Amino acid sequence: PEDVEQLLNFKPSNRIEIRDMAIVELMYSSGLRVSETVNINMGDFEEDMTFLRVLGKGAKTRKVPLGRFAVTAINNWIIERDKILTKSDALFLNSKGARLSIRSVQLRLKKMATKQGLPPIHPHMLRHSFATHLLDQGADLNAIKDLLGHNSIAATQHYTQSSMAKFQEVYKKAHPKEKKNNQK
Repeated sequence: PEDVEQLLNFKPSNRIEIRDMAIVELMYSSGLRVSETVNINMGDFEEDMTFLRVLGKGAKTRKVPLGRFAVTAINNWIIERDKILTKSDALFLNSKGARLSIRSVQLRLKKMATKQGLPPIHPHMLRHSFATHLLDQGADLNAIKDLLGHNSIAATQHYTQSSMAKFQEVYKKAHPKEKKNNQK
């Protein structure tokens, strides 16, 4: 959580960094894959930008919520995006007005992390952090499965391994028998 917080404390100083911040906030806020992120179009937002329609693996569409920091960062990027001459409907554009590539996101994220004094960060780390942080805060595994767009709970369960210590702590505090043992 500390590394993600440090990354999200990035202060953009130009148009490209404003875009990069919007990408990071969106990916972490909604647990998106990098491929899903670069394929977002301007018309994919719903309900006053509280939800985003995402085309995931297997051409399955799902709705994901947007956090307020992601909405703010995206709105900041849209102001800059509107200054770029383009006919593209893509949300995230490169400096030439074309849809941003997966490779560009990977490189920009690595650069952003380095600038924040962090080791290189890969886009999937934001998705993993999203899932792990929700689990650590007690979110339901089935809800996380749906948010991530997984077909089965088995695909989501690998995120639980990094949360097992947290689960043990919650268990010891919440289970009646454990509570009695801890009070002795």
